[in-house]
This record gives sequence, C-alpha cells and structure tokens, in this order.
Amino acid sequence: MSIWEVILAFVVVVLMLVALLANVLVLMCFLYSADIRKQVPGLFILNLTFCNLLMTVSNMPLTLAGIIFKSQPGGDQICHIVGFLETFLTTNSMLSMAALSIDRWIAVVFPLSYHSKMRYRDAALILSYTWLHSVSFPIVAASLSWVGFHHLYASCTLYNKRPEDRTQFVIFTGVFHTLSFLLSLIVLCFTYLKVLKVARFHCKRIDVITMQTLVLLVDIHPSVRERCLEEQKRRRQRATKKISTFIGTFILCFAPYVITRLVELSSVVHINSHWGIISKCLAYSKVVSDPFVYSLLRRQYKKTWKDIINKILKRSSINSSALTSESHNRNILQLNE
Repeated sequence: MSIWEVILAFVVVVLMLVALLANVLVLMCFLYSADIRKQVPGLFILNLTFCNLLMTVSNMPLTLAGIIFKSQPGGDQICHIVGFLETFLTTNSMLSMAALSIDRWIAVVFPLSYHSKMRYRDAALILSYTWLHSVSFPIVAASLSWVGFHHLYASCTLYNKRPEDRTQFVIFTGVFHTLSFLLSLIVLCFTYLKVLKVARFHCKRIDVITMQTLVLLVDIHPSVRERCLEEQKRRRQRATKKISTFIGTFILCFAPYVITRLVELSSVVHINSHWGIISKCLAYSKVVSDPFVYSLLRRQYKKTWKDIINKILKRSSINSSALTSESHNRNILQLNE
C-alpha cells in the first residue's frame, strides 16, 4: 500500500467509528426521550439515522477492504447486495434531508397551520414516497446487472461492465442523479431560503423594538447597551449559519462524488483513482455530519444525551459504591473471625 492508500484507509476507519458512535447516540436519544418521539421531524431523523447506520456497517467496511486489498471484497452476490444498498441508502438519506427541510419550511412559514399540514400520517406518506423513490433505481440497476465492484471508488456501487450498454447506463446515471441529488438540492435551497427570509424579517422587527427601547432608556448602562447590540448581531447571524450548514454540508459532501460519477461517463477525461476514493470518503462524511447537524447539537438532544450519560454514570457509581461497601463488610467479617 502506498502512503495515500494508508491515509485513505485511516480516514475510512475514523469515519466508521465516529459515524457509528454518533448515529447510535441519536438512536438512543430517540428511544429515551418521549418528547422527541412525539415530534413529527423525529420520524425523518429516525429514517436518516437508520440509513446512516446501515451505510456505516455495510458499505464502509467493504470500501475499507477494497482500499486495502485493491480488489473486490467477498463474492459477487455480497457485492451486488452492498451495491444495491449503497444506491438505496444514499438516495433515501438525500430525500430524508429534503423532507426535513420541507418540515422546517412549513413550521416557520406557516406556523399556525403546521399541526394540520404536517401530521404523523403526512410524515408517513412522505417517508413512503422516499422509500419507493429510493428503491426503484437500485432495482432497475440490479435487474440490468449495473451493480458491481468499481476500482475507481474501491467500493461496490453502480457499475457497467458491458460496452454495448454504455448509452443506456449514461441515461440511467443522469436521471438517477437528477432525481436524487439535484432534486434534493433544489428542495433544500428553496425551503431553507424561504425560512431564512422569514427569520430575517422577524430579526428586523426585534431589532426595531430593541433600538426603540435603547433610545427610551436614557440612563441604561453602556455595557448593557453593548450586550444588547451584540445579541442583536448574533441573532441575525444565527439563522444564516444554520441554513448555510444545512445546504453547505450537503453540497460539500455529495457534489464532488456526483460530479465525479458524471464526468466518469465521458471517455475523454481520466480520473485519478485516489480522487475517486476521496470523493467517496466525502460522501461517507455526510453520514458523520448528519447526527451533529440535524440532532446532537440541538438543545433538546443535548439535554437528552446528557441525561443518558448522567444516568449511566450515576448507576455505575451506585454499583461501585455497593461493591465497595460489600467488600468492606467482608473485610470486617474476616477480621472478626
């Protein structure tokens, strides 16, 4: 193995460990907190977490093996199953992010009618479409034998080995990425920019009220006035940072891989194998970032996982104190004997 391959293998191992820990923690929060389970977005986050966990335990280990051994890991049947899952899970996770953005758009732009427009039944229908949409493409690819081990990405994915099917495969790949990556990106941009517009409008209203209050309070201490102005500035930046994170991580993680897949269809451009694996690792990094972007850094999830950790530590401390007292009693009995 070259130094580049060692580095890439190490990166995949780190991504696997962090993704497994973070997504399991999200799942634990969902199971532990009744408030999270009651919320409609929790269904979309649960679906996204399920896709991320399955991707972590099925696709990433085989990619690691492909980098190390530079050949197809396992038999053809295993590779076909993993390639099928890769196409399904990637599409499902993209559409789940789009569903979360639609939920936020309805909650912010139509707050009074949110509970009537986004119920559990509506969320279940959206998830049903997500699964139906996601499973249709790998079924077509598997039926046409367009799934296999691709050396450029060191992974089992969409791959056409027959030159006579090149035109059909190019059309299929273009339609697939248009209806998965591009469609999800358009939905994300539309919904979150609408949310940002509403957030900025509310910030302006609060800023006007704040400035009027500061003008009326002549005797206010300068430090208090400065803190109010700083909070006003942070409020304006908060929504922009969050929405930039949602859209930015989606583009940064998926766009290089999708563009590489499309450029690869052209026989004119030669793609370096190291870049192919790097673009695949960037796509895998979305599995790592999703738990933090959509769940663990939110206040409700922070409180939940802190409660879980405190409960575990408290239980372990109680058990250790019980064991200590038991051993202490045994020592006393031995001394008395």
